[in-house]
Amino acid sequence: MITRRWLAAGAGGLLAVLAVGLFPANAAAGEPAAKESPKVELVLDVSGSMRATDIDGKSRMAAAKQAFNEVLDAVPDEVQLGIRTLGANYPGDDRQVGCKDTKQLYPVGRLDRTEAKTAVGTLAPTGWTPIGPALLGAADDLKGGDATRRIVLITDGEDTCAPLDPCEVARDIAAQGIHLVIDTLGLVPDAKTRNQLLCIAEATGGTYTSVQHTDELSGRVKQLVDRAATPVVKPVATEGAKSCEGAPKLGAGLYSDRETFGEHRWYRVDVRPGQELRASVSVSADRAVNNDYGVLLRASTTHGREIVRGSEAGDGRTDAISTGLRYPKPETGDEDTGTDGKPAAETVCLQVSNSFAAGPSVKTTPGLPVELTVDLVDAPDDASDVASFGLGRGWWLLAVLVLAGFLAGLVWGWISRWRVSVWRTN
Repeated sequence: MITRRWLAAGAGGLLAVLAVGLFPANAAAGEPAAKESPKVELVLDVSGSMRATDIDGKSRMAAAKQAFNEVLDAVPDEVQLGIRTLGANYPGDDRQVGCKDTKQLYPVGRLDRTEAKTAVGTLAPTGWTPIGPALLGAADDLKGGDATRRIVLITDGEDTCAPLDPCEVARDIAAQGIHLVIDTLGLVPDAKTRNQLLCIAEATGGTYTSVQHTDELSGRVKQLVDRAATPVVKPVATEGAKSCEGAPKLGAGLYSDRETFGEHRWYRVDVRPGQELRASVSVSADRAVNNDYGVLLRASTTHGREIVRGSEAGDGRTDAISTGLRYPKPETGDEDTGTDGKPAAETVCLQVSNSFAAGPSVKTTPGLPVELTVDLVDAPDDASDVASFGLGRGWWLLAVLVLAGFLAGLVWGWISRWRVSVWRTN
């Protein structure tokens, strides 16, 4: 009984320490920035299947036109909007021709609502469903500049132009590092369509929505267009090295990279005395992977001595896994100064590793999406801040747990003896 109580007390102490150390206040990783007007292109399926009358008693095409008119009325002035169609022009049976049937209906730019509505009003369900070529065309329509970019794909069926797999197209777009997000909406989708649209969205960090009614379609598209107009932190593309030597040097900010299965990637951060390094990493499974995987974020000196680490494991129930760490570097008063007169910085090596694995049929390239956040803040000077004691370095944490368990055992032993003596007396 005493042993079980001692273990419970030790576990409670561990949870308390981790709660304080892993959830610091005022963590920040960069300021939102959106200097250019955001760009959005709506990609609409105009294939023959859009004639089906199963959305609020009218055809899918009629529902899409009504939703588009409502969306065009609500587009924020700062958004540059374009419209692209797929399957709108070729009614024949030639697969080779039908799979090239995608065209920009309205160019990406400042919106003329009347002109855009007129263009949409001329559409009629016609041909094939070349989703892959349409996504490539939309990505080309949005290229250039440094604005946030978003494609909103609206379709009622899966791609009919394989082997150009639209999911692979989306992964290739993501691998370009242009930070283009693809959101997908399925009109009364079946299982195959839902799976394909979900794969497209997940490959670029977008969302998938199943639509059964006209108001759902217009409301969701409005929401996505508004989201594009909201400033967000834009990751900076970087490429980690295979060792700390020669790794890219990062400052505070948000960074994106790609990492293959089981790979180790290295980055460097300069931390000055009086600063605290806060770092976190997320690795996304944008394709089918085996269950049981993990991610490790490790900080070490340039000589290989580990300073602190963070790790997390998963079992297939999530598409992204994240972990983080904190490393405070206190001022000692006898630091060497650099050429700028400030205390010399310590170079900290950050290692990102993953234990993802997949079956032989799963492509390993491009690598898994990695998002790394680095922040440098003032180091804690309050002794109540757990990080100021370096508990993340391991030995401090072990010592605290041993001491907590020892004291808990003494208290519980005294209480147990008191209860026994009272029982014998009575």
